[in-house]
Amino acid sequence: MSVDVALVTCAKLPELDPDDRPLAAALAGRGLDVAIARWDDPDFDWGAARLVLLRSPWDYYQRFEEFMAWAERVAAATALWNPLPALRWNLHKGYLAELAARGAPVVPTRLLRRGGSFELARLLAAEGWARAIVKPAVSADSWETLVCDAAEPGPGQAHLDRLLPERDLLVQPFLPAVEATGERCLVFLDGDYAHAVRKNALTLGGRWAGLPEGVPVEAAPDELAAARAVLEAAGFEGLLYARVDLVRDDDGHPRLLELELAEPTLFLADHRAGLARLVAGLERRLRDAPAARRVRG
Repeated sequence: MSVDVALVTCAKLPELDPDDRPLAAALAGRGLDVAIARWDDPDFDWGAARLVLLRSPWDYYQRFEEFMAWAERVAAATALWNPLPALRWNLHKGYLAELAARGAPVVPTRLLRRGGSFELARLLAAEGWARAIVKPAVSADSWETLVCDAAEPGPGQAHLDRLLPERDLLVQPFLPAVEATGERCLVFLDGDYAHAVRKNALTLGGRWAGLPEGVPVEAAPDELAAARAVLEAAGFEGLLYARVDLVRDDDGHPRLLELELAEPTLFLADHRAGLARLVAGLERRLRDAPAARRVRG
């Protein structure tokens, strides 16, 4: 049985993340056939979908090679959004170093390759960072993310020593603005800026403390300029969605924490105009979608 749009999720969110449920309803309201399926469902025929949209496949980082093999099969059979080249580049946060090299305003980032040996105290001293974030380069929902202090590097070193044999890691300065004024998430839909939220810091509990993940805000002009510079540096044309996560540095300038091109929360529940723009973008792509070939699993 064919469907117009398959919305991709994971086993722990079989009915989608709550933020995406209005999207499923809006697509159905436009007369489109919508399916919700976890990415690793061996019985779902992805090729029978005219368009496959990644939404909440948030266990991919634990089975990364398997997930990427699935994405390649789906992209060969039907229209996958965002497209495979953007996903492949974006799901490993080493892209931050590439963007910085292209002149984008990025939070300073050290990429540590798996299998190496690094002394965290020496790294922090060399960079002049009193507090830092250590996290995997492939991750979601702040999995295995640790805030550590240069004055007490032991926990951070143990974290690094445990993960680095198997995974690439990132080390970044912890910027106080994350807790003081908050991270800004600027959402772009179908190539245009749509809306922004202030994320509640996970170091202060975030949504795990019962807070909403994000609170609607107006993006400042310098935040918009920084976000557009990041997207230009990334160089992808025709993206359906992008989320640019910014935080202000110690001099007050917005800098990129993450560029989300794969499976970000888009904060649609509180932004009906953004939801309508995404639906319109999907409808345009459906008109242009090539004929699909059948593929399972």
